[in-house]
Amino acid sequence: MERMGQKTITKNSLFYGDNLEIMRQYMADESVDLIYLDPPFNSSRNYNVLYKDESGAESDAQIVAFEDTWHWTRQITEPEFIALKKQGDNLAELLTTLVKVLGRNPMTAYLVMMSSRLVELHRVLKPTGCLYLHCDSTASHYLRMVLDMIFGVGNFVNEISWERSSTRSSISKSFRKAHDIILFYTKSENYTYHLQYKELSKASLKLYDNVDERGNYQLVPLLVSGKRNGETGQVWQGIDPNTRGKAGMHWVTVPAKLDEYERQGLVVWPDKKDGIPRLKYYLEQSPGVPLNDLWYDIQLISSSGVEALGYPTQKPLALLERIIQASSNPGDVVLDPFCGCGTAVHAAQKLGRTWIGIDITRLATTLIKSRLYDAFGIEAKKDYNLIGEPTTLSEARHLAKQDRYQFQWWALGLIPARPQGGLAGSKEGKKGSDKGIDGVMTFQDTASGLHKRIIIQVKSGKVKPGDIRDLNGTVDREKATMGVFITLEPPSQNMEMEALELETWHSEAFNRDYPKIQILTIEQLLAGAKVQFPGTDTTLKQAQREQAKPGEQGALL
Repeated sequence: MERMGQKTITKNSLFYGDNLEIMRQYMADESVDLIYLDPPFNSSRNYNVLYKDESGAESDAQIVAFEDTWHWTRQITEPEFIALKKQGDNLAELLTTLVKVLGRNPMTAYLVMMSSRLVELHRVLKPTGCLYLHCDSTASHYLRMVLDMIFGVGNFVNEISWERSSTRSSISKSFRKAHDIILFYTKSENYTYHLQYKELSKASLKLYDNVDERGNYQLVPLLVSGKRNGETGQVWQGIDPNTRGKAGMHWVTVPAKLDEYERQGLVVWPDKKDGIPRLKYYLEQSPGVPLNDLWYDIQLISSSGVEALGYPTQKPLALLERIIQASSNPGDVVLDPFCGCGTAVHAAQKLGRTWIGIDITRLATTLIKSRLYDAFGIEAKKDYNLIGEPTTLSEARHLAKQDRYQFQWWALGLIPARPQGGLAGSKEGKKGSDKGIDGVMTFQDTASGLHKRIIIQVKSGKVKPGDIRDLNGTVDREKATMGVFITLEPPSQNMEMEALELETWHSEAFNRDYPKIQILTIEQLLAGAKVQFPGTDTTLKQAQREQAKPGEQGALL
């Protein structure tokens, strides 16, 4: 069967859905230059999208994307395990052995889930491509064995240790856990790589203690140990390097380059007869210290930091920029199959790469859309493909018929609002006790810093005037400022009259009245309608505006 992904796509793309199915359906073989993935890897906690509310506490919105990730299930894990075993390769043998030794448990369920996806990631990666898998000590040793089977032992490059925390701890029975692990693999030995540098240490900076009109510099020798038969072993300025030292010496570069240094006045000649000439090496010329596999210079984002978007596993932009700059070129395709709050997507857009982001939570794609607009001013469908979410009223009706809770979370993302209660992606499809609240928005209409709340209700079925009265009661009970009623079906005239007859809310800061209850249809929201409120929307933290323009981007797949 022809894959849809074999058709050329020229825009960046954000997918909602299961990355395994999306890769199989949309993505062609050897179509991606760089893969970064930060999958769920901590079994003590579900893979949640959590936001902080206005008080700083964790919101009730806990959208569980992979409820079954850490549980072996007959419906999901067992069929995937059987399919992998049928391949009859080294990976199948490894997984069979691990399941035999460890049993059918959360860890082996996780490894089966990851193995299926890593097989697909290997398929879509170009021969010159690289993969960076972000994890911690919970499963890194098992994941490395899986990667060895899929990518080959010889294509392992680095196990990078990222020191994500310098916080002190009083834990007495273990060393403080302060680093994550990033496993770096390639598709072949011919892969893209650009050496990266970190800033010079204070000790290194002290070496540049000489100053002239060009700035600070240090003197480095032009002669180094070891005889050479080529140009660097030739006589220059009357000096035969082969006669220097017990074992002979050679020039650091060819005579023509040495002549150029001399013309530029960069060569410093010694006072004594047998001294070694030196070269002025300026601080501005130094790219820094070549990076090794210990990354301790990029700190985890603090909850109050300007980068923080309220996403608990958010990675620093600098971390993803380093990876993308090291293993891709402008215009290359970067894929993040667990894109969460979109840091890899953000970094790829900023650095002029073509990007593919995939996530299985509606709230994550909502956050990424907001982040891209805040940082770059780019919008879904206009500036990038948004695939897997309804874009028409008929598609919205289809989603509501399939799963009304998924419809609810998608509808909240149109505003956007934070979901309140309930589990997205849960197998049972059960909804928690929401007390008449499906979502919450917050805004600030004064300079006082105080946040005001808007209660959101979403209806995908029949609606009636009593729904407006109920929402009004919920707003009063919760001491909120306003309420918004989102409906798939058109409201009746009686419903609209019910809302109009309610009191209005007056903004002292803007000296303006606002409807206490607003009714918005899905059709209106898809056409660009917005909730009316004064001041600044504080529901989702805004990403900082990026000044750099994205580079040119080529075809996607």
